[in-house]
Amino acid sequence: MIIIPNYKSLSLEHILLDYNGTIATDGRLLEPVRRLLPELARDYTLHVITADTFGSVQKELEGFDVQVTILRTENHTAEKAAFVESLGAERTAAIGNGNNDALMLRTAALSIAILGDEGCSMQAMQEADLLCKNITDALELFLHPKRLVATLRK
Repeated sequence: MIIIPNYKSLSLEHILLDYNGTIATDGRLLEPVRRLLPELARDYTLHVITADTFGSVQKELEGFDVQVTILRTENHTAEKAAFVESLGAERTAAIGNGNNDALMLRTAALSIAILGDEGCSMQAMQEADLLCKNITDALELFLHPKRLVATLRK
């Protein structure tokens, strides 16, 4: 349980990650993510949701305790938000950077927009609870939750 004074209390079980632009660049998993995923998997169920544009997600995440979902519909925005609902929005944190992540970010109990190598869409920024300059900083918030409290309390 993460209690954020005058904001909300969070009982997070799931971390949902967009792939390209969030934890990967050009289909390749970022090195800091490789280091942090095993540590996060001890306390959370990790999910990656992606269109798998580069066809690399399965290979890149092989050996990690991460559940991968490949998007199947033409409406990735709605599909991502529906996936958050299927996990239980009140138990899910979502991290993304693109326009198609905005509704997913709005739906999750905690949402983080990433300003990474691909940038971050204004729509994703507006829907997120907070913005991080990179995925390392975002993932480390779950390992050091007092950082979330310090940023989000009112």
